[in-house]
Amino acid sequence: MQTTIQYNSRKLQIDLKKPIDISIAIQASSNSVNAWYIDGPKIEPAVDGEWIASVKEGAAVNFNNINFNPHAHGTHTECVGHITEKVHSINQNLKQFFFLAEVITVAPERLDDDFVISKKQLQYALGNKKRDAVIIRTLPNTKGKLSRQYSNTNPTYILEEAAIYLREKGVKHLLVDLPSVDKEKDEGELLSHNAFWNTSGKLRMDATITEFIYVDNSVEDGEYFLNLQIASFENDASPSKPILYKAEPV
Repeated sequence: MQTTIQYNSRKLQIDLKKPIDISIAIQASSNSVNAWYIDGPKIEPAVDGEWIASVKEGAAVNFNNINFNPHAHGTHTECVGHITEKVHSINQNLKQFFFLAEVITVAPERLDDDFVISKKQLQYALGNKKRDAVIIRTLPNTKGKLSRQYSNTNPTYILEEAAIYLREKGVKHLLVDLPSVDKEKDEGELLSHNAFWNTSGKLRMDATITEFIYVDNSVEDGEYFLNLQIASFENDASPSKPILYKAEPV
């Protein structure tokens, strides 16, 4: 279903029948992507005495309890409350859900014993483009990202200079296929989180970071319309389901 939308001063055509889901689902499995040194998620039937809330066990319904951590188990979107003393809620601060986005592919650079994404790389990929959201796909891009166990692996991260560049460029929503925009073990500095949300100045309350996405290789770099969907959790972060639609100028 082709539809034409007016976004700021531009007219774009998108096909609502061709959504591109770039989320990783939370699943109770050893194949569930995981980070931050905690056990995997649990999805289990509620139990009340001898009654087990599973149709397979004789109940009328399936009625599961779910135990997970949004930061460790699957795609999630977080707000500045993730790193502030006052715990701001993603549900209260993300009030718009459609954005003009750019998908870029980056081959991380070697920096000492780390792999990083630099300001120079982002400048090259984005040029003069003005986007609300930037979606970063890192290389190599394999389906192993859907089930990788990231704890104690020192994954790729984004340099502080790159986060400052995105903030100054007016990018409100940063989406990455990494467990964090920061180095796994950085003594709590969280340089890129702090830089992107501008914690040393006026907090960017409506800016978000989405981690643990997966952008399939069939998705070309370029301009998309992003629907950033979250669950209604009063928490600093929520599981999320970012959906892309290819945007064509009219």
